[in-house]
Amino acid sequence: GRQVILRPAVQKRYLELAEPSLSDQRSDIERVLDALDDLELRVDLPVLRTLGRVLREADYKVTAVVVDDALVDVQAGDTAASRYGIAFDLGTTTVVATLLDLSTGTPMAVSSMLSKQQPFGADVISRISAVMLEPDNLGRLTELAHASLSELAGEVCEQAGIDPLDVYEVAMAGNATMTHLALGIDPEPLGVAPFILSARLLPEILAVDLGLPVHPRARAVVFPSFGAYVGGDITAGLIASGMNRDARTRLFIDIGTNCEIVLGSREWLLATAAPAGPAFEGAAIKCGMRAADGAIEGVRLDPDADEASAGVLLEIIGDCEPAGLCGSGLVDAVASLVGTGLLDHSGRFVTDEAAAAIAPALAGRLVLLGQERVFVLHWRDEPGDVGNSIYLSQRDVRELQFAKAAIASGWSVLLEEAGLAATDVQQVLLAGSFGSYLSPPSAIKLGLVPRLGVMRVVSAGNVAGEGAKMALLSVRERAAALALLEEVRYVELSDRPDFNDSF
Repeated sequence: GRQVILRPAVQKRYLELAEPSLSDQRSDIERVLDALDDLELRVDLPVLRTLGRVLREADYKVTAVVVDDALVDVQAGDTAASRYGIAFDLGTTTVVATLLDLSTGTPMAVSSMLSKQQPFGADVISRISAVMLEPDNLGRLTELAHASLSELAGEVCEQAGIDPLDVYEVAMAGNATMTHLALGIDPEPLGVAPFILSARLLPEILAVDLGLPVHPRARAVVFPSFGAYVGGDITAGLIASGMNRDARTRLFIDIGTNCEIVLGSREWLLATAAPAGPAFEGAAIKCGMRAADGAIEGVRLDPDADEASAGVLLEIIGDCEPAGLCGSGLVDAVASLVGTGLLDHSGRFVTDEAAAAIAPALAGRLVLLGQERVFVLHWRDEPGDVGNSIYLSQRDVRELQFAKAAIASGWSVLLEEAGLAATDVQQVLLAGSFGSYLSPPSAIKLGLVPRLGVMRVVSAGNVAGEGAKMALLSVRERAAALALLEEVRYVELSDRPDFNDSF
């Protein structure tokens, strides 16, 4: 990622204070604050409850713990070396925690898990629906979010061998629905038109508000959302990819069930969300699966191979026996079938006669399953047992076409809104857990991104998690995230006739 100047909000100062006497009767807290006279501090009440005892037992040699402008603790002795933070990437599917040493900026441990909210549905809409059907589910979903976060917090502290009470700040990047649920705020207004957030700017939040077993007065930095479907994970991603600092015109695309798209440069930014549907998560794809071990993530077809087995090269996550097709494999498979001519420009499989003429080695993989034509990527058992194979169906191609149309219409509307042509885009960033696996040539070939030179389309990786880390390491980056709220203009697609025409 970018270089970040280390300026965390968490500071520790070791103080050797003069003992009180009849000639110096300052109160305990004034004695501490006078020694920190370069800081304007608020004092958390619980600090006062133990302060007198701590000072006297430690012979007035203590460490002050400051987060932003709050004095959160006064500890006996010199503990200045131990100050930590945890960055959370609160995804709909996966939650990731990274423990950072705030003295050095070094990541100490990382842990991830599937969200414990899965039983309430795989996507945000089904989780919002669960709350609309049964209001008590809000409390359950909030508890499950807290359980996911606190289990991960425990794991990273244990891995690094540190005391969770030495974690004084956490940061969380998540989409608007996941953030609402984690904070116990009813998400229903996000799910129905006109799609309204409870707040873009959040009040001061403590780590205990997220159910975290860290220092009881630790603060939480929660990334703000621009709109109901362009959330704090995107705010974090824009900071991490430097969209707000780059003079070039760039297009940021986070591809998933909901596709977030941001166009702009450090002068201006437009954001929108396009309903791509579940094709990329593998949910609506016949042999689909999420990007885990056994998923086909890359497909290359060679129409000139001598025999059928040599014509298909698969890249499998985890280098094991293929188990299904994930989103990037879907895009690659369709792009290579278009490239070999087995899929025509309208997205239909060509006839058997045409297939035999174009790619004789591959034609035997284009078969019927019931009434539907499918292309077999991998024979599990005997070649010929289609029902048991991993295949791409005609309907899967249609699902991808819907998703592609939504995404391409989304960025077309933003370009039109900005008065730019696709060729004015100097770089495309593919972000998110799915976008980062996508092969740029396939994305260009299918028109998921503007037709630019392949060097201009870059995988940005998991930028939401990077942004959360940056917020802990630098108060400047955090201020930049808040400043984005003023700079980004949110464009709602659902009431725009040009979106529907273009789709």
